[in-house]
Amino acid sequence: MQKHDLNNKLYKIVINSGVGRLSAQPNFSDKILPEIIKEISIITGQKPSLRVAQKSIAGFKLREGTVVGLKVTLRSFYMDSMLSKIINTALPRVRDFRGINTTAIDNNGNLNIGFKEHLVFPEISPEHSKVNFSFQVTFVPKNSIKDKSDAVQFYKKIGIPFRKKVEK
Repeated sequence: MQKHDLNNKLYKIVINSGVGRLSAQPNFSDKILPEIIKEISIITGQKPSLRVAQKSIAGFKLREGTVVGLKVTLRSFYMDSMLSKIINTALPRVRDFRGINTTAIDNNGNLNIGFKEHLVFPEISPEHSKVNFSFQVTFVPKNSIKDKSDAVQFYKKIGIPFRKKVEK
């Protein structure tokens, strides 16, 4: 697929990481949060924005204004770089990877991929990484994709490996 055709269809890539469970650990804001920010910055090439809690919820021991997640929105060059990095290096390094299920595409054509550990990216060295966290990658196409079948064809065209259907 040619690069200009890709830019006509894919609008952005959004990367989200929740840090709710990690925030309960001691020294979270001093040691763990800066490490997560640094490693997401290394993976994406862009510094993540902090997402804070909008309301206090006592059942979750959550206070208003505390950091609950990180978000990065990638467009143009960074989006193209991240897409090729995910397809060519990260997905093949995922343990027991057999392809992405087509149910990961919603009705708007967005594709959601979850990574259980960030160590599948080659920029991160497991020996030097102090924290292990997961994150979600969302591919958002432009409005020209009408339904789910169009989205599947588009993602296949740009190189996303989908799971083969097994007949019983």
